[in-house]
Amino acid sequence: MRVLYERCAGIDVHKRTVVVTVVLRGMDGRTQKQTRTFGTMTADLLALGEWLEEERVTHVALESTGVYAPPTML
Repeated sequence: MRVLYERCAGIDVHKRTVVVTVVLRGMDGRTQKQTRTFGTMTADLLALGEWLEEERVTHVALESTGVYAPPTML
């Protein structure tokens, strides 16, 4: 398989949590994966951002299903 991004993450957004998997390609060519779950409050999302920076993630893809905005905002 051809690697397009050597340091990337996938984010699955839920109502109360955000599940993130970071995929890194090591110097030996092996793929390493780490998955963590964060809350959706500001402090939690800041911690998520710090983790992505620490891992030097360059690309992120996210998925969100459902509607999370209050009905008055739709």
